[in-house]
Amino acid sequence: MPRSNTTEELEIPWVYEGYELVVGLEVHTELKTRSKLFCSCANEFGSTPNTNVCPVCLGLPGTLPVLNKTVVELAIKIGLVLNCEVRKSTFHRKNYFYPDLPKGYQISQYDLPINSDGYLDLPSGHRVGIVRAHIEEDTGKITHMGSSGRMDKSAYSLIDYNRAGVPLTEIVSAPDIHSPDQAREYVAELRGVLISLGVSDGRMEEGSLRVDANVSVRPIGSSELRTRCEIKNLNSLRSLVRAIDYEGKRHVKLYQRDGAPIQETRHWDETRQRTASLRSKEEANDYRYFLEPDLKALAPTEAFIRRIESEIVDTPKQRRAFLIGSLSSEEMSDQVEKAIDLELYPYVKHAIEAGISPRLAVARTANELAATVSDAPYLSLERFVEVLQLEEDKEVSSSQAKVLLNAVAKRDEPVSSIVSALDLKKADDNETRSVVESVVAQSPSEWARFVEGQDQLMGFFVGKVMKLTGGKADGSVVKDTLLQLRQIDS
Repeated sequence: MPRSNTTEELEIPWVYEGYELVVGLEVHTELKTRSKLFCSCANEFGSTPNTNVCPVCLGLPGTLPVLNKTVVELAIKIGLVLNCEVRKSTFHRKNYFYPDLPKGYQISQYDLPINSDGYLDLPSGHRVGIVRAHIEEDTGKITHMGSSGRMDKSAYSLIDYNRAGVPLTEIVSAPDIHSPDQAREYVAELRGVLISLGVSDGRMEEGSLRVDANVSVRPIGSSELRTRCEIKNLNSLRSLVRAIDYEGKRHVKLYQRDGAPIQETRHWDETRQRTASLRSKEEANDYRYFLEPDLKALAPTEAFIRRIESEIVDTPKQRRAFLIGSLSSEEMSDQVEKAIDLELYPYVKHAIEAGISPRLAVARTANELAATVSDAPYLSLERFVEVLQLEEDKEVSSSQAKVLLNAVAKRDEPVSSIVSALDLKKADDNETRSVVESVVAQSPSEWARFVEGQDQLMGFFVGKVMKLTGGKADGSVVKDTLLQLRQIDS
């Protein structure tokens, strides 16, 4: 069974009128494959509606599904990183009628999922059990045409079947989450895992990662699991936090009035900041699950699993440990979180392994590189390190290094040539001191206030010096000189 936290093992983080929150999350992530789960149609977001379709994904009579091998590999990769048991699994038909489901059933996995009984450790140290992470196909997308975007208030609805048959992995957590912020942390960490593995783009705004939250409450100290309500299709972390908080408080108020919530599916109304009932909650028998007759059971061999395991790159947890271990400073935590990004991490890791100061590598990665990397055709790992080495050797100032990094990213020229072309030669320390003294002499009132202890004026003087030197002065030398002069004048 998944190893999870008990109430006694943690400080209850959400308490309302004597009740605690109990949440389990279902995260649906579309997998990054070229084609759909059971046919060769393109798995591509943003195409003209109803163009990436064929008789198979539309469920026309006489068609047969053919399993996409890449989907199986990506699902196993997810299971391994989530510490799951990867095992023999089967496909079932989940029967229900809805316009976005062209076949009238969804091919999913029921009692024998490919991944089960795992866990995910969060940065805070909390452990959330993973009940299962199974394979299924996505549905089409319905757009309700009206000001509210809701079916009951729409004039008509449009259906795009491009998404029907797109491969999904549904990751179901144990009810180990006890606050809205803990839910946010779990989804953010899981999203980072999926992106770092390369199995999903994690774009919640495009619907490629969606969250359903099962919410209930219980008296503090109780271990019972009370009636839960499921909030469907939360597509942002902000909506997730607000929806869970609202729903938990709604349950408490019902119990206080000697009532109780009914098990149902609810919708989060972002405009009204509240949940609303959609339908009564279905049970497994409502879907009339039965084995998919056109697909065999999946039985991955140990060699197949180990081969997939060997392809797994650093996870966010491993990346965080590497960076924090290198920095040994909590003050860099925000920059560390940026630096573990899928695109950024290879740069910072390569720089640190090449001997660049971890603090400098993380700072440049999380700030300048984060703003540059999306438009950086010539910024190789080696060229990034070359720029940082010039800064570390004090051959260019920190401000010049930022300018140089942007130029190196966009110009296919040797770094040394770009340095010469931009005249990025750091000012001599003696020259810098002379400019600082000149600026101080030209600003007597500001200097008097700085000497009296108004430290916010440091930026004023540094800015003046940088302007006069064209950014060639070393900022640390400027600050040290100002502090030395202030001590003399104090």
